[in-house]
Amino acid sequence: METRRDERINKLAQALKRTDKLHLKDAAQLLGVSEMTIRRDLTEPASTVVLLGGYIVSDPKNHAGHYFISDQHGQNAARKQRLAQVAAGLIAENDTVFFDCGTTLPYIVDAIPDTLPFTAICCAMNTFLALKEKPACNVILSGGEFHADNALFTPIGTHSILDDLCPTLAFISAAGIDLEQGATCYNINELAMKHHAMLRARKRVLVADSSKYGKVLPARIGELRGFDLLVSDSAPDAALQAWLAQHNIPLHLP
Repeated sequence: METRRDERINKLAQALKRTDKLHLKDAAQLLGVSEMTIRRDLTEPASTVVLLGGYIVSDPKNHAGHYFISDQHGQNAARKQRLAQVAAGLIAENDTVFFDCGTTLPYIVDAIPDTLPFTAICCAMNTFLALKEKPACNVILSGGEFHADNALFTPIGTHSILDDLCPTLAFISAAGIDLEQGATCYNINELAMKHHAMLRARKRVLVADSSKYGKVLPARIGELRGFDLLVSDSAPDAALQAWLAQHNIPLHLP
């Protein structure tokens, strides 16, 4: 038996056959319900559509892949929100900032004051959709081939937008932080943009919530000594804290 929630989700799925995305406000008007009702519908399991950065899109799990950003979006949300406040505080007026892919970055964008003027460079759809809602932000999206599983664009050819820019800050997201293996992530296709941003940026900021401590994922971003500071929601174990202190890598916590 189809519930009212099922009916609403089916209508959204039908609407997305005519467009690639639907703003949350427009979806609420289409269905004649509040934005909160739609948010609540999409937080429950077994939905064919998902909410990313204020837009409703088809669930990327309909495409082949091994990591789905829709799976990770709501994971450790409270932790991500806490570290996001710290990370956003690092951005100064008129900075140029690189925002990596992953689900932590939109939380950082949300925490940035709407009145703060800055330039953002990004390479992922969910981060771009969050950044475009910031009225004082000048957004630069690095284009190329789109990968639905992690919402990432990878450049085609040898030229990258980062060849022409030198960010003040680069926020690099990691899914694993390990003393021996360093910072790691799920997908190899993320590494080129991460490495390029780290090369160009004046300050390299590793962002990861505390659930990532002690984890090692398949794609290696690099040694922890390659970062200028670590932003997280709580402190790691004593061994990692001692190592960070020994190598003069500040740990920024809420």
